[in-house]
Amino acid sequence: MSPAAAPPAVEFDASAPWQKARSVALRPEPFGALVYHFGNRKLSFLKSRTLVAVVESLADHPTATATLVACGVTEAQRPAYVKALADLARSQMIERRTA
Repeated sequence: MSPAAAPPAVEFDASAPWQKARSVALRPEPFGALVYHFGNRKLSFLKSRTLVAVVESLADHPTATATLVACGVTEAQRPAYVKALADLARSQMIERRTA
């Protein structure tokens, strides 16, 4: 019996265009938001309202880095936000945007 095929690894590149995955819903909460993927049934928690704003506005900016700047994420905070976005990409909550 072969194990289920794992989805291909997603490499997060902050200089690329990203968006919230089409099969993902965000539910605002006092702590940030619940994120649910209807395809793989994963549930995640965004524990920052700024991170929620970043995820919601990814499609409005040419790159993830531009989104972070637009949402007021400081240089000092950026590594933590890039890591959070990379984790969301690996769990298929955000996806690379194509033309």
